[in-house]
Amino acid sequence: MAKTSQGVPRAARLAGAVAVLGLLTACGGGDGTASPPQKVAGTAAPATEGRTTASAAPADPTPSPVPSGSAAPPTTSPTAEDSPTAVSTRCHTSELRASVGRNDPGAGQWNFPVVLTNASDRTCTVRGYPGAAFLDASGKQLGPDPRRSADTPVTVTLAPGKSAWAGLSFSNPEVSGARAATPKSLLVTPPDERDPLKVAWTAGRVPVSGNASSVFLTVFAAGTAP
Repeated sequence: MAKTSQGVPRAARLAGAVAVLGLLTACGGGDGTASPPQKVAGTAAPATEGRTTASAAPADPTPSPVPSGSAAPPTTSPTAEDSPTAVSTRCHTSELRASVGRNDPGAGQWNFPVVLTNASDRTCTVRGYPGAAFLDASGKQLGPDPRRSADTPVTVTLAPGKSAWAGLSFSNPEVSGARAATPKSLLVTPPDERDPLKVAWTAGRVPVSGNASSVFLTVFAAGTAP
């Protein structure tokens, strides 16, 4: 069984996803490439984890006089992040290629790495959870929206050609007894993006309803698999 960089088996890490919460899916198409967004039932754009936008206090239109003999108050320049001309370092859907790695089963769980690779010529970042949704051949979503595991998001920096992976985990329907279906594709939406990527799903049946039908996602980590 493959192991994470910390020595913890991937199956154990992904199986731990069954413990908790969150909600997310995706929409759209194109094998591993960006495509125009489609409306998929129950979809939600990936949420940014722990980020807030501070609002500036209104400026006083009447400047205070500077006392004689004192130094003028220092001026501050906006940071690159605050500057309206700043370039975002976030990876955009059009810069990424998506794929799904091999199953690493364990403890009645099926565990797959969902991989995003930087296909652009600039360095960019991903942080948090992907969006995900299984689709049938007609483009209809199969099963409920995936849940998020209780992981702590980290920022993963991707140089051109480098990858990040997030775990997709669910109970083996042959063991759990959940009603199952065979998807045609998996939609993957990068964190904080709305346009999805479509990946052919060739790993067989997935749970779509009934007992133990939840699908879980972990946050992105560096690499293609642990």
